[in-house]
Amino acid sequence: MARLTRANTVKRLLPVIVLAGLAIAFFASGLNRYLTWAALHDNDLALHAFVGRHPILAPVAFVVAYALVIALSVPGGAVMTVSGGFLFGLWFGALLTIIGATSGAIIVFLLARFVVSDLVRQRAGPLLKRMADGFARNAFSYLLFLRLVPLFPFWAVNLVPAFAGIGVSTFAVATLIGIIPGTLAYASIGSDLGAYFAANAGVPLGQVFSPKMLALRIGLAAIALLPIIVKWAKKRMQ
Repeated sequence: MARLTRANTVKRLLPVIVLAGLAIAFFASGLNRYLTWAALHDNDLALHAFVGRHPILAPVAFVVAYALVIALSVPGGAVMTVSGGFLFGLWFGALLTIIGATSGAIIVFLLARFVVSDLVRQRAGPLLKRMADGFARNAFSYLLFLRLVPLFPFWAVNLVPAFAGIGVSTFAVATLIGIIPGTLAYASIGSDLGAYFAANAGVPLGQVFSPKMLALRIGLAAIALLPIIVKWAKKRMQ
C-alpha cells in the first residue's frame, strides 16, 4: 500500500518535475537573455524578417513561446507582450498575446489542481476554507477583479483558483477578459517601439500606469465586483 501511494505521488508530481526541469534548462541555456529589451533591439531586423518569411509559423511560434513563459513562471511577460505589438501590430499582437497568456495560465491552473489542490484543501485551516468557499461562490467576479487590478503576481492568480476548486471554463474566460486592457496597453507601446529604438529612447512602460489607464482598469474592476456588492447589499437589507 505504501509503495502504491508513493507511486501515485510520483505520478502526480511528474508534470511539476518536468516543468521545473524545463525552467532550469531555460536559465542554464541562457534563453533568459533573449527576454530583454536589449535583445529585442539587437534582433529587430532578424525578427521582422522571420515574421515576414513565415506568416503562419511566426504567430504560432509566438503563442507557444508566450504560453511556455507563463507556464514556467519565468520573468519576461512584459517583454513578450510588447514584442507582440512590435512584431505583429497592435491588434494582432494583442490577440496572440491573449491566446498565449491564457493558454499558459490554464496549464498552470490545471497542474496545480491535479497535483496539490486536494492536499491543500484537506490541510487548510478554517480561514483558508472560508476564503476558498467565498472564491468559489463568486469565482468569475473575483478572478476578473484580480486580473484587471494586478495586486498579485500573475502566477499567484493562476494557483489560488485551483485550490478553491474553480471550474476550468470560469478560470479561462475570466483570465481572457481580465488581461485585455493591460495587454492592449503593452501592445500599443510595442507598435511604436521602432520609433523609440530609432531615437535610442527608453521603452516608456510608464504609459501602462498612466492616470487614464489606471482609471479604466479600476472602473472595470469595480464593475467586476458589482455582483458581489449587490449580493452583500441584499443580505444586509434582509
